[in-house]
Amino acid sequence: MSPADRYVKIVEWSEEDQCYVGSCPGLFYGGCHGDDERAVFEELRVIVAETVALYERDGKPLPPPTSGFDWANAITKVMSSA
Repeated sequence: MSPADRYVKIVEWSEEDQCYVGSCPGLFYGGCHGDDERAVFEELRVIVAETVALYERDGKPLPPPTSGFDWANAITKVMSSA
């Protein structure tokens, strides 16, 4: 597992932007976007890996990992109680 694998990568459809938007909460703001969901995810993976490499190159500590928290089930529980 690479350090980049420790961060959740989210790709979701944006009605406002009429495209897929990729983000990595906890590691950086912003992200990437496009018309093809898979292409956006692949671009997001590259951005996350490059961001981690920049942290390492600059000798900065990485933010706490965001993976391993079972986000899918947590979101489902929140949505079902809304």
